[in-house]
This record gives sequence, structure tokens and C-alpha cells, in this order.
Amino acid sequence: MATTHIPKKILARQHEITAEFLKAIDQHLDDLLQHKLMDMMEIRDFADQLHIHPTHLSNTIKLTTGRAPCDFFEEKIMQIAKDMLRNSTVSIAEIATQLTFDPSNFTKFFKRFEGVTPKQYREGILIRQYEQAN
Repeated sequence: MATTHIPKKILARQHEITAEFLKAIDQHLDDLLQHKLMDMMEIRDFADQLHIHPTHLSNTIKLTTGRAPCDFFEEKIMQIAKDMLRNSTVSIAEIATQLTFDPSNFTKFFKRFEGVTPKQYREGILIRQYEQAN
């Protein structure tokens, strides 16, 4: 069985694309939270921003990380949502809106990753804080 040798230049470009994609996600989510944008970008939008085809972006991310690009995007959205639920009194509906979700879709999205609804997550945090204080 012959081993395919991938030139270092191509490998370096793959890692560059991955790094640029992750940086673009962070920038996009920051802009969204600062109300500079109103719509959530999709993978094809990031590919356009990086001047590559969406399939090439997806394949490159999968090759360099072993994970799909949407995994990173969804993971970061979840981190933000959990931080907002933990550290603010903003309503769950408002958090959903800030993250460009319809509130019921946000609840489904959150529960798919966390196993509990945003309300249950927030209540769990409050209960733990109360128990630690007493």
C-alpha cells in the first residue's frame, strides 16, 4: 500500500485556513453580540469571506481537526449562551434573540447539546450558588 505524500506547502495552507476560519467565527460572534450584525453567518458565508469554496473549507477543517466546521461554530454559540445564562439576568428569550434564534429553536438547540433546557441550566446554576452560599 503506497503512502501519499502531501507537500508541506499544502499542509501549511490547510492549517492557515483552519486558523482563519476559527478567527472569523470569533469575530462574527463578537460583532453579533455588539449588535453590529443582525444575522448569523453560515459556513458558505465564512468560505466566501476566506475566498474559498464551501466544500473546500469543510473538507479542510475536517482534515486538519477531524471535526466538521459547524461543530466549532455550534460549540462557540453554546459557550456564549451558557456564559449569558450564568452571568446575566437577561431573559432567555432575549439571549435567543441576541444569538439570532427564535426562542423555541434556541431551547431545542441548547437542549441538544447540554441535555437540559436553558431555563433548567440557569436554575441549576442558581441552586448551586445558593447551596454554596449556605
